[in-house]
Amino acid sequence: MLFSESIAIAITALLSNKMRSILTMLGIIIGVGAVIVMISIGFGVRENVTSSIASLGSNMLIVSPGSTNNGGVRSAAGSSQKLKYEDAVAIKNKIKNIDYVSPTVNSSYQIVYGNENWNSSVYGVTPEYLKIRSLTVESGSFITDSDLNSRNRVAVIGPTVASNLFGTANPVGKNIRVHNQPFKVIGVLQEKGQSSMGTDQDDMVIVPLTTAQERLMGITYVRSINIQVSSSDKIDAVQSQVETLLRQNHHIATGKDNDFTVRNLTSLMETMTSTTTMLTIFLGSIAAISLLVGGIGIMNIMMVSVTERTREIGIRKALGATFQNIMTQFLIESVVIGVIGGLLGVTIGVGCSLAIAKFTSLNTVITAAPIIISFAFSVGIGLFFGIYPAKKAARLDPIDALRYE
Repeated sequence: MLFSESIAIAITALLSNKMRSILTMLGIIIGVGAVIVMISIGFGVRENVTSSIASLGSNMLIVSPGSTNNGGVRSAAGSSQKLKYEDAVAIKNKIKNIDYVSPTVNSSYQIVYGNENWNSSVYGVTPEYLKIRSLTVESGSFITDSDLNSRNRVAVIGPTVASNLFGTANPVGKNIRVHNQPFKVIGVLQEKGQSSMGTDQDDMVIVPLTTAQERLMGITYVRSINIQVSSSDKIDAVQSQVETLLRQNHHIATGKDNDFTVRNLTSLMETMTSTTTMLTIFLGSIAAISLLVGGIGIMNIMMVSVTERTREIGIRKALGATFQNIMTQFLIESVVIGVIGGLLGVTIGVGCSLAIAKFTSLNTVITAAPIIISFAFSVGIGLFFGIYPAKKAARLDPIDALRYE
């Protein structure tokens, strides 16, 4: 019997029991679709986490007040006020392999322009903050060392603040009020969009660090120091040098806990990537269980098909069909179920993934690997679970089969 003829007979047999065939394929369809959707969601989560950390800057170290122990962050009394601008200057001047250093402070204030007002996060930074955070000024300019030294009341605003206060007008050169103090807008940042956590990265106002400390917040300390290391292979060495330098500057005795924390974003990214990869594998594995259930359904329906077609098998054997012919015929039928179910599952899985990304806040990433693997798995399951029914059909005694009613 020709292979093409066997496929035609298999499709005819499936079409003769359309509802039963559809219900048999349903397990494969759901399994393949679920695997694609779950893995695409897992990849989407990983991409969001990676992009969120990357948006903070590449090869980054962040120094923040408060010590760490096994239980997490622990702040000693007054430790939140011990991180100074001078610490950032010392790090920049005394430690090699550092590209940029920017101490920052931040708080939320009401921003007013004319009759419009908007609550936003105000960041006090140094000029190097632009490079560290990979920001781009779309119009105007960024703060300068002169603004920092003179404590100028100048501001660079994000697109969200600009659109809410100025609409379509150009904000550059106009005056706004921050915490009831006048500031001149000297620049507007290029849009960055939302972070993976849903935070609007464009809803911000940037002012000189010294201006924020003295004119807005009335403080002498900084809330964090952002450090960009020249290359990723030097991060650990720089981190160790930063810790040693700050311990000396803060006069911390040997054996005493630090009153600061140095976080390595590269290590954090690796940890988060590893965690999200395990999550993706876990989600895919759970979804793959339904593929096994679908395989059991194929075996069940093929067993029923063998019983229903016992007389047909006897006639074929009487006409000269060999063990191999009968075996091949039933294997092809089970594989066809797996192939059609796999194709429908891929279509539904990709469609659902695109719909989730479009209509929900979840991000999905569709790649070829899970599609190919899940489809191959569905075909393999059709073949594996079709072997036993096919052997049973091929081993039927032709005389007993012809007598079967």
